[in-house]
Amino acid sequence: MSKSKKKSKDKKSGNKRGVLEAALLAVVDNNMGKPYSFKHLLKKLSLKKKDDIKALGQILDDLVENGRLQEDNGAFISNRKQETLTGVLDHVSSRFGYVKLGEDQTDVYIKERDLGSAVDGDTVTIVIYPTRHGEHPEGKVTSVVKRNRTKFVGKVELSKSFAFVVPDYRKMHTDFFVYPENINGAKSGDKVIIEVTSWAENDRKPEAKIVEVLGKAGENEAEIHSIMAEFDLPFKFSEKVESESKKIDEDITKAEIKKRWDFREITTFTIDPEDAKDFDDALSFRKLDNGLYEIGVHIADVTHYVTPNSILDQEAYDRATSVYLVDRTIPMLPERLSNELCSLRPHEDKLTFAAVFEMDDKGHIKKEWFGRTIIHSDKRFSYEGAQEVLEKGKGELSEELTILNTLAKKLRKDRFSKGAVNFETTEVKFKLDENGKPLEVIPKVRKDAHKLIEEFMLLANKQVATYVYNMKKGKEKNTFVYRIHDFPDPEKVKDFSVFARQFGHKMNVDETNISSSLNKLMTEIEGKPEQNVLEQLAIRTMAKAKYSTDAKGHFGLAFSHYSHFTSPIRRYPDMMVHRLLQHYLDEGKTVNKTEYEAKSVHSSEREKRAADAERASIKYKQVEFMSTAEKRPYEGLISGVTEWGIYVEIVETKCEGMIRMADMTDDFYEFDEKNYRITGRKTRKSYTLGDRIQVMVKRTDIDKRLIDLIFAPKVKSTEE
Repeated sequence: MSKSKKKSKDKKSGNKRGVLEAALLAVVDNNMGKPYSFKHLLKKLSLKKKDDIKALGQILDDLVENGRLQEDNGAFISNRKQETLTGVLDHVSSRFGYVKLGEDQTDVYIKERDLGSAVDGDTVTIVIYPTRHGEHPEGKVTSVVKRNRTKFVGKVELSKSFAFVVPDYRKMHTDFFVYPENINGAKSGDKVIIEVTSWAENDRKPEAKIVEVLGKAGENEAEIHSIMAEFDLPFKFSEKVESESKKIDEDITKAEIKKRWDFREITTFTIDPEDAKDFDDALSFRKLDNGLYEIGVHIADVTHYVTPNSILDQEAYDRATSVYLVDRTIPMLPERLSNELCSLRPHEDKLTFAAVFEMDDKGHIKKEWFGRTIIHSDKRFSYEGAQEVLEKGKGELSEELTILNTLAKKLRKDRFSKGAVNFETTEVKFKLDENGKPLEVIPKVRKDAHKLIEEFMLLANKQVATYVYNMKKGKEKNTFVYRIHDFPDPEKVKDFSVFARQFGHKMNVDETNISSSLNKLMTEIEGKPEQNVLEQLAIRTMAKAKYSTDAKGHFGLAFSHYSHFTSPIRRYPDMMVHRLLQHYLDEGKTVNKTEYEAKSVHSSEREKRAADAERASIKYKQVEFMSTAEKRPYEGLISGVTEWGIYVEIVETKCEGMIRMADMTDDFYEFDEKNYRITGRKTRKSYTLGDRIQVMVKRTDIDKRLIDLIFAPKVKSTEE
């Protein structure tokens, strides 16, 4: 044989060996820790020829010798060192989940069979499969580091010798097995709280015991309690906390008054919702001899009564915020404080912490002061009552309200001229009967009285933050708790502008023009069919506001510095701001930044929990309302498009439901993620975000808080 022919044959054989080795390693590496016998590998690699079988044997010997594989009783296991990563599982579907590794890292796709016993929210360690890379790398859970929760809420189904609990939580894709001795008196159809006793292993269902029976599924009390339990919200204050609140002395001493600026003789009032019980902010107003207006923003002095590290303080910190469900409030502080001592009720002396401004008639601040005050509110307005005075131009305190409203409008205009983003989204409330059944869905309307209060609260929050930030010159600033809102992700803004263009709206996406361009768009779309969908998408494009010790500014409000100072009855960060402000007014040294950053993160997490619970309670009432609503066609607006269906908001009731792909039988629809639409393969008919369509309710599921919709049948015209 010539040298060149031999060389060519060797090369061919080397190539073949290389391909076979790569295929072999792909099998063993993709199933880390799993032993493969020689026979099993032959089957996996579909090898039948003698030469191939011989080659596999040689490759295995070589790989064992160089340590790439290990042999154990004739079985071969990968020795490949794999990097173990840690993240949080988002179990989006019964078929798969994603492990989120962090802000700047790609999520890892995990098939159901590779999740082990991990469930949604668990912190897990994973390994990445070396050869499976699509849009997301694919991996496998190797261990659960920390369980997100061990208690769940669900509905019991009893059989003769055991029970199952089907969890309410949509991202729990398995039910729980309950032995008879752990049923705890529950009956079929009851809503219960369960505690997990063993997690799913080797195709077995997870097991649990029933620790509390909440009541019959579908009843208001049981459903609201199940939402509270699902989000781990407290049902009541402990006796210790209640008793501590009752011990507080309500008398205001002369010595205490001496320490404060006395506003009791100056016109002061509150404006709050009709059904409010805690009034934590008041405005004082007077004209000064120098032609300026003195406007005081007086906030309940909660930290006068709640001292650091006391039982009350620890409870307030743990809760971090009040939670407003559709039929009740879960307060941050016991009633003795929130509705009595700290509530700025009319005709009572009250201790407050204030930001006081001297302003000209253009809304410019000429002088400001921060410190503790005492007030005596002359009048408690509801928003409706104050609005009536503003509209009629007469009534109690009409002159004061009119001047404040004029100034508020100037402050608002100034804010928008500096780049604040104007999002006016529609919120809903429910009219409930005595059993909590929804009778009516009422959109909340924001008028001048709401905006007046909002502008002065924003002003106080901004000026307090700015004052503390500027107290110390140079780079080293006093530690403070800010409310920050980052610039939106430029890519998201770009995608949003492309979508807005489909409706004929152009946007300037340069960083310096984003806010003014968004405002121009919001004005353009007012009253147009696409208004709701573009507003919703714009909000999704924005970053989320949060608490932080870094003074990064607030994009949405266009403020360089912003904090939360005006609601200490219902938000713990405001209590921190009060304490820090007083500490620095008393010329105290800067406090530990790490400690306050941890408290800020905790407060942001609790705020998110509260918002999720509030949304769940609204969704429950919407589902309940639509379950008894008239069975007829409704006009709907497509509010979301996904690969499994389209979300539709019913225009009349503001309730959102879904038309599932499975129910769209006239064609096979494909999801076009970039253009927020689905398109029929045969008919090319497409449904896009923002389209108006006619829908009917197919079914409602109160347990899962879901409304399934279908397209309303087309009504044939009489001329056809």
